[in-house]
This record gives sequence, C-alpha cells and structure tokens, in this order.
Amino acid sequence: MIIITGGAGCIGSCLHQALQARGEQTAIVDSLGNGGKWHNLCKHVPDFLIAPADLDAFLDSRPDVTAVFHLGAVNDTTATDGDMVWRTNVDLSLRLLEWCTHEEARFIYASSAATYGAADRAGMFSDDPAHLHMLRPNSLYGWSKHAFDCLLQRRLAQGDLQGLSWAGLKLFNVYGPNEYHKGAMASLVHAKYVELRAGGPARLFRSDRPDVADGHQARDFIWVGDVVSVMLWLLDHQHVHGLFNCGTGVARTCLDLVDAVCDAAHVARKVEFIDMPAVLRGQYQSYTCADMTRLRTAGYTQAFTPLAQGVERYVRAYLAAADPYL
Repeated sequence: MIIITGGAGCIGSCLHQALQARGEQTAIVDSLGNGGKWHNLCKHVPDFLIAPADLDAFLDSRPDVTAVFHLGAVNDTTATDGDMVWRTNVDLSLRLLEWCTHEEARFIYASSAATYGAADRAGMFSDDPAHLHMLRPNSLYGWSKHAFDCLLQRRLAQGDLQGLSWAGLKLFNVYGPNEYHKGAMASLVHAKYVELRAGGPARLFRSDRPDVADGHQARDFIWVGDVVSVMLWLLDHQHVHGLFNCGTGVARTCLDLVDAVCDAAHVARKVEFIDMPAVLRGQYQSYTCADMTRLRTAGYTQAFTPLAQGVERYVRAYLAAADPYL
C-alpha cells in the first residue's frame, strides 16, 4: 500500500491516478470538505480515504505500507496562523518521517520553492543542502517548509534516521487539472483562463519592484504530469536520497503565460495591470527558476513540458472540456 497525504488535491490526485494505473493499492489522507474536492477522486476511487484526524490511529494499526508521499500541507502563502501552520507543515511531517524510518517505508515529501524567499536571479536557486542555512523565506508558509527541510537534515547528521529511504522535492509553480477547489491559490493558468472566458482581460499584478517591468515577473511553471513523473521515478529509484528542485529549469514571464492561455483558448491577447494587494507586497517572488543540476545528476533524464505545450494541453483537454477532471 502507498499512502498519499493531501491525496485529494491537484498533485496528490494526479499521483494517485498514476499509482492506480500501476496496480498499486492507495490510501488517501485528506479532508474533502464542501468545495467539490471529491470530484478529484471520482474516476479513481482509493482503497482507503482517511481523515487527517484519524491518521495516527491508522498508522498505529501498522498497515503494510511500502511508501508515503507526504504532500498535505497548509500551502496558502498568505497564511498568518503560525501555530496552525507549524502543527500541519512541521509536526505532522516529523511524525510521518519517524514512522517511515521505523517501518522502513520510502518517504517522499513536498517542499517548496517558497523556501528561496527573496532570491531573484539565476544562480540563487541551488538545492545543494550546504546552502540551506543561507535561505531566508519571506512567508510563513515558505518558512515552515524550510524549517522541516532543515530539521530533516539535522536529524540525518545526528544519525537519528538510520535506514531511512527518503527524498524531498522543492516544487515550483505547478499547474494542471484537479486544482479547481483551490480558489485564490489555484495556478495562474487556471485563474487567467477563468478571467478570459468571462470576457474580460487577464489581470496581472503591477510589479512592486522598480527593476522589474509590469508583467515581467518570471516564474518556473511546471506541468503537473511532469511532477508526477519525477515522483514515480523517485519511487522506482529508492537508492536516490536528497532534497531536489522540481521545476523545468526555465523561467517564463507572466506575460508569456497569459499569451499561452489566450492562444490555447482562441481569444485575443489582452492584459490589464492591477495593484498588488498589500498582503503580498514584500513577499511576492518576482523571479523563480529551478536549478535542476542535482536531479539530473542523480539520473532523472525525462524532458519537461514547455510552457506553451503544457498550457495548451491543460486548456483544451481539461479547462475547456465538459468534464475537466483527470
């Protein structure tokens, strides 16, 4: 059996679908709530669906688990409740880490590019563990992910996790199906498609930096299918340990993304710039670009989907379809 925390979310449900296609038994840990998240599991019913509050009891029953994909987290970059974020993003992660060590299960977890904070140019997005102490996340969410990265490395150095098989992924800007429940936290691709289909222009934040032109904020946008491919590769290569970036290695501007969405949706390219909300000023990342050297060196060879191709696939096969779910 394979456990996926956050398994009803975008990445988790896409991973779940891929694991089921392999014939794996799955246990999803997630809260479905009232926002229609259940649709993400509708076509691929899990063997177990576990409420987060029941996870400890489930683990205490000592199920036959070969791997845990820990994707569940408070991932709102504007979150302000530090105690709640720490309990979810750090304490829970540590409990699962220790359980996997004891039960000899593969532990693969999601970190985030938000850990890089104010990094703003190529060369500053190295996933070398020797650089961890230099990172200064500028959001509570990013700090919580960084804190767990650091605690894991500390425990490894202390010899507390003997025998652990593990890998972490610093996820960059993921887009793709099954994110429709996320509201304001959905990808820029989804948000701009909704605006364009409603007949309006795509709205982008004005830059809050004098050295970055409006619309030229750049991100490393990665198709969810590529993230799943990396995760499956890590599952299949259990000798690979480490914390790795998971992006494409190419930064594209927000204007590039809007152009791709407009073209895929067959509408005229149109953009309106709006002021950045006060809650984001000072913590908005104007540039992200994954250094993929370490993952490539570890042996991952698959190509990443170019932005225009990924956006076209997402728009035409999912967002514009009568049934947009994977």
